[in-house]
Amino acid sequence: MDDLRRIDLNLLLALHALLTEKHVTRAALRLHKSQPAVSHSLAQLREHFNDPLLVRKSGKLELTARGNALLQPLSEALGKLNTLLGAAPFDPLQERRRFRLALSDYAARLVLPDLMRYVRVHAPGFDFAISQASRDAMLAQLADGELDLALGIFPELPQDIQVQTLFEEDFICLADKAAVPDKSGLTLTQWLERPHVMLALRPDANDEIERALAAMGLQRRITVALPHWSAAVELLPDTDLVLTIARRAVGPLRAFRQLRQFPPPLQLPKLAYQQAWHIRKDTDPALAWLRQVVADCCTRGVPSG
Repeated sequence: MDDLRRIDLNLLLALHALLTEKHVTRAALRLHKSQPAVSHSLAQLREHFNDPLLVRKSGKLELTARGNALLQPLSEALGKLNTLLGAAPFDPLQERRRFRLALSDYAARLVLPDLMRYVRVHAPGFDFAISQASRDAMLAQLADGELDLALGIFPELPQDIQVQTLFEEDFICLADKAAVPDKSGLTLTQWLERPHVMLALRPDANDEIERALAAMGLQRRITVALPHWSAAVELLPDTDLVLTIARRAVGPLRAFRQLRQFPPPLQLPKLAYQQAWHIRKDTDPALAWLRQVVADCCTRGVPSG
């Protein structure tokens, strides 16, 4: 306990805000303090820990090794202290919150119907603002506090972003049956000769398919690049276009009887579809509850209970 006597406990709140935000102005906003006051707190913390804690690299503040080592135990300690001081237990039936989520129309179709059915019964005070963005934009928005939760594929993560894998996904190819009469599909040479539809929020995106082709020294012709999963399948009937898409994005093909489904003629990695959030929200009980419901919707449909 002697170490606690040597530091103002309010500095620990400032430390947590600075380590999670990695930005003095954002930390000040979070603490409802002025920027000079938070800068003064940072100077005191640096002296106490005999470490700079945050250093500027390429125009941005990054955690030192000591700062990084402090973040997780500090988050846990402050969460336990908050519980000790009598924070009211979380009750989803009584809670009123507005969550900001980012997900594609693919994820919206897979997750939102079951999620809304469950939430309207078990957390009727929850409201949702849904947006769509690229992977990089979603990660930036999580870091800036503009999002509570993002759903997508995140192969590369900053250290302050947490993820949970919701399910694994693989690829299938779709084309008009008249354009692909053989049920076995296309050879790699035939597939490369065809015009392709590419699903991406940016026309120049380098996705898993492009990276797999680049590793083989190959390239496909992208005739249409669009961000709308639900519209992509509609482009295929009566054309020679080929679409390579995540299996669950398609749904039943009963409405597209003239389309043929076949396996991609090259090895493509399985996709880990994830939900991501910033470490600063790790101990938020309402968001933790929501993340669990999202996970349940992806694995078992509407949760029971």
